[in-house]
Amino acid sequence: MTAPVKPVNMIRAVWQGEHRFDAGRVGKPQIRIDGHAETGPGPVDVLLTAVATCSGIDVVDILAKRHTPVAALEVEVVGERRAAHPRRLLAIDVTYHVTGAEVERVHAERAVALSLERYCSVSSSLAPDIVVRTVVVLNGERGEAVVAEIGR
Repeated sequence: MTAPVKPVNMIRAVWQGEHRFDAGRVGKPQIRIDGHAETGPGPVDVLLTAVATCSGIDVVDILAKRHTPVAALEVEVVGERRAAHPRRLLAIDVTYHVTGAEVERVHAERAVALSLERYCSVSSSLAPDIVVRTVVVLNGERGEAVVAEIGR
């Protein structure tokens, strides 16, 4: 049996002069995207933000289902880009700063792995040759870096 197809996501980007666009779903909140990153994040910043927030939502939900809720979560993403055009992403380092009294490292790291392997549609949409490395910092203690297996 084939899984039902989700509706298409459609956004509109309206040029606001120079390298600025206001973008989002029609009739929904808009974000300013600025190629110079002066009045809003740049396009690649938005892509990295999408990876952080998509995966972050998964991590929070997965840990909540374990009845080990997250008290705080910060996700830092660093993208390494080619020097020459097109200046595409080559690698992404994602650090998850998880705070939660009852959250165990093994579960936090498994939540990150599940997000990137199975649930996060943004990371799964990245080019397959982009290396994604993750680290979980749990309650201030840094874990080991892991190369993520991205579900594609």
